Amino acid sequence: MKNSKSESYAAAGVDITAGYKAVELMKAHIARTVTKGADTDIGGFGGLFDLDLEGIKHPMLVSGTDGVGTKLKLAFLMDKHDTVGIDCVAMCVNDVICVGARPLFFLDYIACGKNVPEKIADIVKGVCEGCVQSGAALIGGETAEMPGFYPVDEYDLAGFAVGIVDKDKVLDKNSMREGDVIIAIPSSGVHSNGFSLVRKVFDIENCDLKSPRAELGGKSLGETLLTPTKIYVKPMLALFNEIKVKGVSHITGGGFYENIPRSFPAGLGAKIKKRDVRTLPIFELIAKEGNIPERDMYNTYNMGVGMSVVVAREDAERAIEILRECGEDAYLLGEVVKTDEGVILC
Repeated sequence: MKNSKSESYAAAGVDITAGYKAVELMKAHIARTVTKGADTDIGGFGGLFDLDLEGIKHPMLVSGTDGVGTKLKLAFLMDKHDTVGIDCVAMCVNDVICVGARPLFFLDYIACGKNVPEKIADIVKGVCEGCVQSGAALIGGETAEMPGFYPVDEYDLAGFAVGIVDKDKVLDKNSMREGDVIIAIPSSGVHSNGFSLVRKVFDIENCDLKSPRAELGGKSLGETLLTPTKIYVKPMLALFNEIKVKGVSHITGGGFYENIPRSFPAGLGAKIKKRDVRTLPIFELIAKEGNIPERDMYNTYNMGVGMSVVVAREDAERAIEILRECGEDAYLLGEVVKTDEGVILC
């Protein structure tokens, strides 16, 4: 690539040599994500992965794709770009784990107004950290410099994950029964959903994002909102190894009302007492500052519950113990009941 340079293309706003520099800067981060089967040759036309099927009778591939959404606006305003990549990975692998699958590899896509190699490397650094946390290899990606389409200081970020699960171990929501219990795994904050409303509530382009706030435990609003999405892959895999899990929900956009029912069969739903939800201070602040009705809060945000897990009542104590051994402060959230309402909050 030493001879690859176009003055005409650069005059149009695209510096292809900046892309080469960005790749060089990100190689050390990508090396952290290498797993068994991953191809380490970054820069080819396709990412290769040698699939090891040992111990898997009927392999099924599971895919997931997502982006970071308008949370990126916070990254622009804070000029902090090394955590949104974690969000991007989390939004994909947390969905894949809901099926019972182990993530294998990840690819990212970054579109920007101007390729600043150091900024791109920072973004990919976060992606790589997310891959390390989830055990997935970053085997490829794309950075597209698109002047005139994006402002020079902005970008978009999306990703794609592939996992694997034995067909016999795909989570079966039809095994769920009335009286089963729902376990909550806490979120780290707002995660990566509902930021259009967050931005409106706080008028983030004009508010103080950097001063400490007592209601947020001394953290600034910007720091709190940029807290990356928690990745639940390793705790959930540990749980799958010991407990029959009947359903898992990743609480994203749509909150409790939209996401929890997705892991339930027809005729069964979740009964949750609001006093049992360990709501984080940031959600109380959003509701207060924006005068947001409680129903809308639970239908937009995770409210402090990043993932819900359904197990038989007799397995609940051990399930919580396993999750806590993995560093998750899991707790009983509710129970499975006969209902066509999906979620009953009382």
